[in-house]
Amino acid sequence: MNGNLLQMKNISKKFPGVYALKNAHFELNEGEVHALLGENGAGKSTLMKILGGIYSVDEGEIYIQGKKADIKSVKDAQAYGISIIHQELVLVPYMTVAENIYLGREVTGKTGFIDKAAMIEKAQKLLDSFEVKIKADSLISRLTVAQQQMVEIIKAISFNAKIIVMDEPTSSLTEKEVKFLFDTIKNLKSHGVGIVYISHRMNELFEISDRVTVMRDGEYIGTKITKDTSNDELIAMMVGRELTSYYTRDYNEPGDIILEVKNLNRKSVLKNINFSVRKGEIVGFAGLMGAGRSEVMRAIFGLDPIDSGEILIDGQKVNIKEPNDAMKNGIALVPENRKEEGLFLIQSVKFNITLKILDKFIKFIKVNKKVENDITNKYIDELSIKTPTSNQLIGNLSGGNQQKVVIAKWLATEPKILILDEPTRGVDVAAKAEIYSIMNKLASAGVSIIMISSELPEIINMSDRVLVMCNGTITGSLNRNEFTQEKIMYYATGGI
Repeated sequence: MNGNLLQMKNISKKFPGVYALKNAHFELNEGEVHALLGENGAGKSTLMKILGGIYSVDEGEIYIQGKKADIKSVKDAQAYGISIIHQELVLVPYMTVAENIYLGREVTGKTGFIDKAAMIEKAQKLLDSFEVKIKADSLISRLTVAQQQMVEIIKAISFNAKIIVMDEPTSSLTEKEVKFLFDTIKNLKSHGVGIVYISHRMNELFEISDRVTVMRDGEYIGTKITKDTSNDELIAMMVGRELTSYYTRDYNEPGDIILEVKNLNRKSVLKNINFSVRKGEIVGFAGLMGAGRSEVMRAIFGLDPIDSGEILIDGQKVNIKEPNDAMKNGIALVPENRKEEGLFLIQSVKFNITLKILDKFIKFIKVNKKVENDITNKYIDELSIKTPTSNQLIGNLSGGNQQKVVIAKWLATEPKILILDEPTRGVDVAAKAEIYSIMNKLASAGVSIIMISSELPEIINMSDRVLVMCNGTITGSLNRNEFTQEKIMYYATGGI
C-alpha cells in the first residue's frame, strides 16, 4: 500500500433526537481494501453518506490525500474522486452499458450532438482495461446482477474515482460471481484505487480486506489488520460482548408430516418438485442463484401459477391460487426483499405488524385500539424489536429490526408453516443470532419452517434436513448427520 487517500476525523452527525455519529474516525490508503464493520444502525451508512456528499457533516474534518476537503454535495464528492456503489443498483435498464457509464456527460462530436460510436468505443476501452468481458453496446437489462455491478464499478472509474465505497456488493451474487467481483477488486487495487468494503459476511472480509474498522452505536471502536484478528474478536468489538451462542438450535424429534408437495411443475422454471415438511421441523433449501428455490415457495404461497402438481396440508389436498388461499391454510411467507415486498416503509411499526390481521381488532368500522396495541407490543417484546415506540416509521429502523418486523407481521397470522426466504440477508451478526433464536423457539413450539439461504453455515447449523436445488429441480436431500459444505455444493452444481 502506498500513500494515504482518506482521513475522516471526529465526524459527528445528529438527527432529530439521536446522534447517528459521535466522533467517528476512518482512513483509507492507496491500493487498500478497508472493511467497515458494525451492526445495523452502527453508523456505517451515515459515515459513507457524509463522504459521498449525501449528508452534510455537523462536526469533524475530511482530508483527501492530505488536503482538507469540503464535501457538500454528490458532485463535490465526485470532484474529489469519491464514488459510492449502493446495495440497490441505480442503472437505467433500457439504456446501453456505454450510455449508463456516461449518463449526464455524454460524448459529443464536433457538431455538439451525441457521438454514440465514440462513446461506445471509449466505454469499451475502459471495460477492457479492467478485463471486464462485457460489450459496451449491450443493454443493461440483459446483464446479470454481477455484470451490472461491474458496470457500476467502471462508471465510478470513469469519474477518475480513487475512492470507491462498496455497500454489501455480494448480497445478490452467486459464488462464481463473487469470485469475479473479487478479481476485479484486486485489479482496482493494482491501479492504486482505495476501496471501502461494507459487508456482514465475515468470511468475505477475511478474504478480500487488508484492514477492518469496527463501529458501534455511531462511535469508532477500533481498527484491526485483517490477518492479525479473528472472527470472535471482531464480533466482540461489534456487539460489545462475546456472542457465545451464535446458532441456537434444540433438535427435537419432528412430528407428523404437515406439508407435502407432489410433482410440482412449471414450464421452464420448476420440474417434478417433491418434498415434505414435518411439524416442528426446519427444512433448509440450498442452491445457487437461479436454482429455483424462491420460485418453489412463490408457487406454494400462490404468488406464481403452476402447470401441474399437488399441495397437501395435513394430508388433505388444498387449492392455492393466491396468497389469501395460502394464509387460510396456515402458510406464511417472509420474502427475500423486505423493502420491496415485505414492508410499507412510510408506515409505522404497528401498521406493518398488524397489516395481515385487521379482522382481529376491526369490526365493521370500529377499531379496538387496545387489542391492536396488545398484539403489536407482544411481538415487539417477543422478537426484541428495537424501536422507540410502536408508532415509529419502519423506514427509520435498522435492517435487522426491519427484518424482525416482517417476521412479526407473519407470526401474527399464527401460521402452521413459515417460509423464510433469505431471513438474515443484510442484517448484522447480533440480529442474525436473534433471528436464529426466534426460529428455534418457533420450531420447538411446533411451527414448521422452510428456510432458503445462500449462506451454507446458516443452512448447516439451523436445519434438520437440507434439500438442494439446481436448474429448477431438487438434486439432493441430506439428513443432519450428512451435512457438509462439499456435499451441498456437489448437488447445487448438478452433481458435477
